[in-house]
Amino acid sequence: MSRVVVTGRIPDAAIEKLRTEHHVEAWEGPETITREELLRRVAGADAIVSLLTERVDAELLDAAGPQLKVVANVAVGYDNIDVPACTERGIVATNTPGVLTEATADIAFGLILMATRRLGEGERLIRSGQAWKWGMFFLLGSSLQGKTLGIVGMGGIGQATARRAKAFGMEIVYQSRSEIDPAVAEELNARRVDLDELLAVSDVVSVHCPYGPATHHLIGAEQLAAMKTSAFLINTARGPIIDEAALAAALQDGVIAGAGLDVYEQEPRVHPGLLELDNVALLPHLGSATVETRTAMAMLAADNALAVLSGEEPPAPIAK
Repeated sequence: MSRVVVTGRIPDAAIEKLRTEHHVEAWEGPETITREELLRRVAGADAIVSLLTERVDAELLDAAGPQLKVVANVAVGYDNIDVPACTERGIVATNTPGVLTEATADIAFGLILMATRRLGEGERLIRSGQAWKWGMFFLLGSSLQGKTLGIVGMGGIGQATARRAKAFGMEIVYQSRSEIDPAVAEELNARRVDLDELLAVSDVVSVHCPYGPATHHLIGAEQLAAMKTSAFLINTARGPIIDEAALAAALQDGVIAGAGLDVYEQEPRVHPGLLELDNVALLPHLGSATVETRTAMAMLAADNALAVLSGEEPPAPIAK
C-alpha cells in the first residue's frame, strides 16, 4: 500500500476513500500544521494531499523523497505549489477546479450586495445597540439595475458571477486572456475589453483571475485612480492581486466608493487600514465554504491522488 499524507483536516468521506486502497496519515490538529511537523510527516510519502495553507516547494518535495508521485491540492488556486519544482522531479500536481464555481460566485455576489447596499454597516449598527431610526437619507447605498459589472478573469467563476449579475439587470464587460465561448458571451451579452476600459466604465469591478507573477498587484494605486469615484471593487480570487495598502488609501480618500474582500494579501492578516473603514466588507475566505463544496473539493483531490497512484491520468492535473 502506498502512503498518503494529508496536510490538514478534510471531510471524512475523502479520507475513507483514500483508505480503501492506501495507508493514510491525516493531520487532525485544530490548528494549522507547523512547517517543521509537515516536513517530518511527508518523509517517505507517495502522495501528499495539501491545503492552500501549506507551501509545497522544493524543500518540502525533497523532504518527501524521490518516491513522491503526486501532490493533490484541495483548492482550485495553486499559488501555494511550486509547479515547476514538481515537474522537474516528475511529480504530478493537481487541483480541484469546477466544484467550487457556484459557491464562490455566491460569495462574490454577496460581497457586491454588501458593499453597494452598505449591509455590513447596517448590521454593525444594529449589533452596537446605538439608537437609530428610518430616514430618507439613512445609510443610502447604490442600486445595481442598469449598472455595469466588470469582470477581471472570465473563467468559470467569473461567468457564474456574471450570470447572477445579469439576473440583477447589470451590463457585463470582461477582461480575459482569451475570448469566452461565443454562446456564453451571447447569453450574458458580455463584451470583452482591455483592463483600462473595464476600469473606466464599470460600476463594480469583480476580480476572478488566477494569481501569479503577471497578476501580482494587478490592481494598484494607478488602476484604482482609473475607476469611477462611485465604483466598488470586489475580490474573491487571491489577495495579492490587489495592492492592499493602495486599496486602503483609496477607500480612505474617496478614490472609489467601496470594496468587498474575501481574500487578503498576507492572509490571514488584514491590512490594518482596512479594518478601520466602514466602506469595505470583509469576509474570512468563505468562497468555497459550504458543506457540499468542501466535500466535493476533497473528493476530487482524493480522486486525483488515487488516479496517479494507480498509474492513470488524474481528473484535474495542473497545466505545466
